[in-house]
Amino acid sequence: MDILNWLMKWYESNCDGDWEHQFGVKIDTLDNPGWSVDIDLTDTPLENKPFNFENNNTETDWIICRIENNIFKGYGDPSKLGEILKIFKEWAESF
Repeated sequence: MDILNWLMKWYESNCDGDWEHQFGVKIDTLDNPGWSVDIDLTDTPLENKPFNFENNNTETDWIICRIENNIFKGYGDPSKLGEILKIFKEWAESF
């Protein structure tokens, strides 16, 4: 299953008639350039789960992933959208 199909299934599994009205997934671009991914974990099985990711970055090859205010936040250079989603998937499947 490719990463987008997996993300769509994860999103759908959390839609309960309520969650999707307040929370969800946002994928956007950055002007430096790059990608931004926000995945709200509130009221999901991942809420308050520990997350560890080491960010190894250079000026042109970079990725940052963290949990902030119960939101998985991923940022990366233009080639890193798939990697950000893969990091989220691997973490989510570890519980």
